[in-house]
Amino acid sequence: MFDGLYFEFPKLIFVIFFFIACASLCKMKLPSIYFPHTGEFLKQSVSASKTLFFLKWLGIVMLILALMSPVKDEPYELEPKEGYEIALILDASESMKAQGFDARNEQLTRFDVVKEIVGDFVSHRKSDNIGLVVFGQYSFIASPLTYDENILNKIVSQLYIGMAGKYTALNTSLAQGVNLLKMSKSKSKVAILLTDGYSTKEIDKIPLDIALQMAKKEGVKVYPIGIGMPHEYNQNVLLKIAEDTGGVAFGASSAAELKEVYKKIDELEKSEIKSESFTYIKYYYAFPLFVSLISLMLYIFLRNRRGYA
Repeated sequence: MFDGLYFEFPKLIFVIFFFIACASLCKMKLPSIYFPHTGEFLKQSVSASKTLFFLKWLGIVMLILALMSPVKDEPYELEPKEGYEIALILDASESMKAQGFDARNEQLTRFDVVKEIVGDFVSHRKSDNIGLVVFGQYSFIASPLTYDENILNKIVSQLYIGMAGKYTALNTSLAQGVNLLKMSKSKSKVAILLTDGYSTKEIDKIPLDIALQMAKKEGVKVYPIGIGMPHEYNQNVLLKIAEDTGGVAFGASSAAELKEVYKKIDELEKSEIKSESFTYIKYYYAFPLFVSLISLMLYIFLRNRRGYA
């Protein structure tokens, strides 16, 4: 609690020499310095009580410490109000049930691995405003843009395969991600689109060209990621999305490769705006002042009860 404590007015410690000199040279006048309205106490001699001596000097020392103003600098950070606006677009279709994507645990589904890696990515983007779009047969906004990484990670952890249907509406999900970023005034808008399959034309109502026009109009840079073996997703479509929006297309056939992809995107879109750090001064003078007050009150009480001057 008191680590890093210092005094605003350390030179006031020399006031103690005034009291020491007074105690040595003008003993008969000492009580009047502290208790100017208790003249009747001067009728009798002062007791040499060790208790009174301790209480008197404890009160004096604590009073001087309070006057020296013990303080401590407490750092804090303001929540960032600007930064990258990022839309995470995740495929939750039935094909994400495939296992064997993570060599360390082949029982995990692709979606389990994606949730873990995306959660880690979110935790590293502390200065960014991040939202989440989930898609399958249809797409929906699972989380609006937020700076709160804890809430977003909790939402990610509760996602499950098939919650948006079993098919893949890739183009519609891209348009939904653009809509998520549409109201933002940020100059840096990024969408990270992850899928493991081909778009189902009968389900995907929005043509790719329309979705790309929307992205370019809003200034959204898209990083498409295909996971699984290269033949399992449409590489040409992902390359076109990246080329038309100024992003980069990636492929990942394993959990380790996918982790590297998100790491690379994190480096490519490193946030330039950091949260501001400040410090405020916390005062602790009340503690010694309280001890001083109690000590002097007890000193007066005991002197009065014993009939001392």
